[in-house]
Amino acid sequence: MENSKVTNSLLPPAGRKSFRSVLLGAVALAAVGGLTIEALPVATHPAFAAAATVSAGPASFADVVDHVKGAVVSVKVKIDQSKASFDGEDSQSQPMPNFPKGGPMEKFFRQFGERGFGGQEHDQPRMAMAQGSGFFISADGYIVTNNHVVDHAKDVTITTTDGKTIPARVIGTDPKTDLALLKVTEGGDYPFVSFASQAPRVGDWVIAVGNPFGLGGTVTAGIVSARGRDIGSGPYDDFLQIDAPVNHGNSGGPTFNANGEVVGVNTAIFSPSGGSVGIGFAVASDVAKSVIQSLKDDGKVARGWLGVQIQPVTQDIADSMGLKESKGALVDKAEKDSPAAAAGLKDGDVITSVNGEAVADSHDLARKIAALGPKKEADLAIIRNGSTQTMKVTLGAMQDEKQAMADTPEAHAKDAMAKYGMSLEPATAVEGAGKTGVVVADVDPDGAAAQKGIATGDVILQVAGKPVSNPSDVTAAIDAAKSGGKKSVLMQVKTADSTRFVALSTEAVS
Repeated sequence: MENSKVTNSLLPPAGRKSFRSVLLGAVALAAVGGLTIEALPVATHPAFAAAATVSAGPASFADVVDHVKGAVVSVKVKIDQSKASFDGEDSQSQPMPNFPKGGPMEKFFRQFGERGFGGQEHDQPRMAMAQGSGFFISADGYIVTNNHVVDHAKDVTITTTDGKTIPARVIGTDPKTDLALLKVTEGGDYPFVSFASQAPRVGDWVIAVGNPFGLGGTVTAGIVSARGRDIGSGPYDDFLQIDAPVNHGNSGGPTFNANGEVVGVNTAIFSPSGGSVGIGFAVASDVAKSVIQSLKDDGKVARGWLGVQIQPVTQDIADSMGLKESKGALVDKAEKDSPAAAAGLKDGDVITSVNGEAVADSHDLARKIAALGPKKEADLAIIRNGSTQTMKVTLGAMQDEKQAMADTPEAHAKDAMAKYGMSLEPATAVEGAGKTGVVVADVDPDGAAAQKGIATGDVILQVAGKPVSNPSDVTAAIDAAKSGGKKSVLMQVKTADSTRFVALSTEAVS
């Protein structure tokens, strides 16, 4: 299979940065052949008859392009390569090979390094150039682009459609949504565009404008293929999927509707080869508007914080809890001294709505809570022990990046399993492990797990009678058993030869 992937590296090869979160596992692409489709009598159904009269689209986008193209710019940045992560072919100057210090080869390449390796010392900054796109959102020179375009940037310049190059500075960035706000350092009256007041519908025409492969202003057209896409790039994914061709260098460029309003910020592509295959992703305008306004006002984004570890409600969980639908967010744990704990949320509660808006899943809950902001009150509808109740909570402020990462269910699972002397990985992430369960990736021979006969390569299928698919499922089940007063929990473990049950103490989890 080819290397099909989702990447937010829409930068050209000279400055592409590795995408931090890629789709796990392989994506199967199947070709359908030999399919005969018979024409249907469209006039027999009113809906089809009405659709048949709809125009196939505008005869030309030229008027819209003339209106918006002056606001779209090329963004060029000088990046400190020693701090950024590159995939090997992104840098215009390669680092010196890692020869032993003081050896003859190191001395040779230091002496003649300028002919192939830049002649730079290991401890000196290595600089690379990257290019992306952006667009003016105000006459005084504020510009929207992607965070991954300007991440670790030392110098930023923008080039307008008339070829003028202007220095710019970074006002603020938001890695969680991959957005950044710049401002040119020269005053002026710049052409600008506005965000759309309404979200586009699936099937609406869109126009992507940007700087693909560093070629300069380029326009492509297509339609909105889907909305609300979660591509695994961050906790607040809410992307438009478009089929307007976007390529490396389109990062940070705008996607317009047919009225010339910005409906999205081009961020990622699904690509087997590195180029466009008609599946692009843009940060939706309603997300971008609020983030950019926060960056303009405060230089950062303040998000609401509930303080819970959560997981989706799968059909199995819904059935075991007697729920009618597999919707909502299951509380694995309410953090100590968090807004959730103060409000009385407990492990095992299922949050079904926030301020009357239904919660589809754990990802949807995270977005809703974050969007409310710190110090805001929220009414949560929950299901506890089969009954529905409502509780009021005053949200806190989202911790910094490091602390937020420490609060994720998988981070908690890593810490908890370390106390048993083992580390876990989803079976789907380990080649040859199958599609169900959680693989024991490593075992401390002196740990509690090893004493119970658990070995590297074993697969945990169930904990407390519930199937598990992620390390956080294992710790959630152990935590629940401990909260219920149980001193041990029964795990079903598959070895190379057989399947057996292991009773593991709950006391190892804090």
